[in-house]
Amino acid sequence: MKTAVYSWRLAAERKAELEEEARREGTSLSSLLERMSAEWLAERRNGHGDDEAEQAAIRKRAMGAIGSVRGGDPARSARSRELVSDIIARKHERESRAFARTRRSSIRTVSRTSRRTD
Repeated sequence: MKTAVYSWRLAAERKAELEEEARREGTSLSSLLERMSAEWLAERRNGHGDDEAEQAAIRKRAMGAIGSVRGGDPARSARSRELVSDIIARKHERESRAFARTRRSSIRTVSRTSRRTD
């Protein structure tokens, strides 16, 4: 006996197609959907949706990518802290130089302006 209710939205065209198929088979839409879902689940469980085959396909695709990324430094991951620190230090150095140039330029502008007003 069916007691559970499940509801979902689908395109109007799909609903019409399902209703037409149920009429053609001489059954209710509910019975058609029950049979379709039971068949789909049985197919998945009986190997057509075989997880092992799917996993084998995934492994095959992954093996094609293994070794394709080369960094040139096999110790890079062990030195990551040092490398990141160097990158940050260089960035701060560039920013400090840019700030110093901006500050010197501002000071020159202020000194020129003060000379004109004197």
